[in-house]
Amino acid sequence: MTGIGIQLSRPFALFRPAALNFLTVRSGLLICALFLLAGLPLAGDYGIGPDELNQRQTAVANRDYILGRADRIESYYYHDRVYGIGFELPLLLAERALGLEDYHYVHRLRLTLTHLFFILGGYFCYRLAYRLFNNRLIAILALLLFLLHPRIYAHSFVNSKDLPFLTMFSIALYLLERAFRRDTIGAFILLGIAVGLLTNLRIAGMMMLPAALAMRSLDLWRADGGPARKHILRTGGLSTLAAGLTLYAVTPYAWTNPIDYLTAALALIVNHPNVVFELSQGRLLPSTEMPPHYALTWFGITTPPPVLLLGLVGMAAVIIQAIARPGAVFRNTNLRFQLLLLAAFALPLLAAALLSSNLYGQGRQLFFIYVPFCLLAAAGLRGLAAALARQRGLRAGGYALVGLGLALVLLQMAQLHPQQQLYFNFLVDRATPNHLNAQYEMDSWRLAHREGLEYLLQRHPGETLVVGTARAAVKILPAADRRRLIIGSAARAADYSVSVGGQAHRPDLAFNSGYPRRFYNNAVLSVKPLSAERMTAAAAAAYGEFYRQAVAGEPIIRGEFNVYRNGDILTFVKADCRPGEAAGRFGVKVYPAAAELAAGYIPNRVAYDFLDNSGVRVGNRCLALIKLPDYPIAFILAGQYADWESRAAWWPRPLWSGLHSLARPGFEEVIAARAESASRQTAAGIPFALYPQDGRLSYYRNPCLPADTAARFFLHIIPAEAADLPQERRRYGFGNRDFAFDRWGEHFDGKCLAVVPLPNYPIKEIRTGQYVPGQGQLWAVELPGL
Repeated sequence: MTGIGIQLSRPFALFRPAALNFLTVRSGLLICALFLLAGLPLAGDYGIGPDELNQRQTAVANRDYILGRADRIESYYYHDRVYGIGFELPLLLAERALGLEDYHYVHRLRLTLTHLFFILGGYFCYRLAYRLFNNRLIAILALLLFLLHPRIYAHSFVNSKDLPFLTMFSIALYLLERAFRRDTIGAFILLGIAVGLLTNLRIAGMMMLPAALAMRSLDLWRADGGPARKHILRTGGLSTLAAGLTLYAVTPYAWTNPIDYLTAALALIVNHPNVVFELSQGRLLPSTEMPPHYALTWFGITTPPPVLLLGLVGMAAVIIQAIARPGAVFRNTNLRFQLLLLAAFALPLLAAALLSSNLYGQGRQLFFIYVPFCLLAAAGLRGLAAALARQRGLRAGGYALVGLGLALVLLQMAQLHPQQQLYFNFLVDRATPNHLNAQYEMDSWRLAHREGLEYLLQRHPGETLVVGTARAAVKILPAADRRRLIIGSAARAADYSVSVGGQAHRPDLAFNSGYPRRFYNNAVLSVKPLSAERMTAAAAAAYGEFYRQAVAGEPIIRGEFNVYRNGDILTFVKADCRPGEAAGRFGVKVYPAAAELAAGYIPNRVAYDFLDNSGVRVGNRCLALIKLPDYPIAFILAGQYADWESRAAWWPRPLWSGLHSLARPGFEEVIAARAESASRQTAAGIPFALYPQDGRLSYYRNPCLPADTAARFFLHIIPAEAADLPQERRRYGFGNRDFAFDRWGEHFDGKCLAVVPLPNYPIKEIRTGQYVPGQGQLWAVELPGL
């Protein structure tokens, strides 16, 4: 028996080294596979991000353009057309290939493929870390650092804009190191293709090309003979050509005019047209006025402590090495590449600060800098391991400490699921009640809406419920659940609203509505009944108290609802309110006090646009509350808005609105100042007074009824030089800025005003008027150029 046992053990003895070798060499692949197997079943738990439907629609528009179904990429998508389709189009093709029609399954597929791509990015980060440090354990830890960032992990499912760019950035960094290591034409062409795809996803990806060429220039400077120089020039040129051709091939917007595409895309980085208000260290600020340290602050308070500490050590180690051995920077060494990683992390933050870039969404546009930071953290770990090379116990303890820290992060991610985007580290006070909600933006993507709807469905089995919010989240629920949810309207009052945020935004969350609220770091998911019949007695009493406090003073606006102001709270009240009258969304547009008002400039940009959840009914009274920002205000336009998701336009249509002036000069004075300083353009049969001035065209009418602005406006601009037109408009001979009044205009006190920005090139002539599609023009006029 002993002999037989020895004979049977020999194959296992031979197999064990091979198995250990396989596990060692393929460890990164195995870890990625484990994360993938664990993550894919979780995709169905996540909500829908605010950009998902827009991103998919951009892919549809580009697909139609490619197939010849449209002669241009529709201007309806406005600035979104500059976003490439290198990732969105494959998602759309996968959806079509599988024949998916129900958006519940489309959403699940999109989340699955986005997460799969993210895992692929982690694998390339692992491969690059191994190439740089030649240590399998450090490479594995770099991979774990990459995968265990709670906020990025949540976005790896729901964010098909920023996370594919992060993933492609990881792949491009690996191919950059590979190209310089192999120094072959094929490797540099592959790098160029990756840079082209990266730039397609976000124009900021083009920074990779100058970085590669700068490193290649060092090689050219050090080259000894002519053949070596020719090879360097050839590889650099072919890489650049491959990047340009790839970018052109996968960017339909660039096919007609590449220069116009690059100009528009670069302008989007510096001055994004979306203006979003967010809490930043306790202040509610527009995204155009965020402090220079905005992105760095969010990176610092949301990055797990092990990564943050090791990254700082790694950055210090790289800088010290560069100072100690400056000659090594001019050689093709790991040190030079690590300096590139340092620049890839620091320069985007510096550029965002210096350019005052329009950043929002907790700095998600800069998620990609986490890739070089992970690799710098790996460099920090290697430096610490080298320093403790002779003290094996301390070195092992250090590895164990890092592993324990990552285990704790993984535990927090499990506790937060599926809301890992609410993670904050030790740099933020998480113990003080409501501290985070009063200091920082929380679930700004409203991913928790799905949880709220699922809770309602579970709590009311078999019932059909009317909800006034979370409309996008309804689309991603299974068909059986969707059939039980009806979107509230003026004809049918909502039973519930579902909201996210905290008491810093929503004063009506200050009491217990009787429905549970999910707390983590004081973040709130609130499910609120909208009628007294479904409220607890405490909730109804609290709303009654809000009502009594509001009506104690005089309303600042009288309308369908009277609007009262108590400090920074606006309260909308209607005493005799029928069911359904509170179903529309209440909102305010707050225009900041500024010197431009005195100069006659009417700021058309909505400085603060917060459409709150539907109001509530307490007995025969309707009530809604909205918190105002804390900066100086010139005037407030408050009102109630129709559901814009059922209409073709992006902007809500006011059911009623009223104006309240808080600073001088007020709105009427601004109108008067503009009338005095501009040439009024009128003609027989023209119902609007037109004021072209300062790069804007104003439309003003008094008196003005909603029916007067219901028809669409056309605005055709003929430039002095045809070359100023985008390529796709040159055959028409004019720029088209047709608009719905809801987009640029406001109704107030029986008057209406729209202010439309004009292009900044010399204008020969302007043709404008109103028309009804399919029926013809209502009126038209020609204005001289500016």
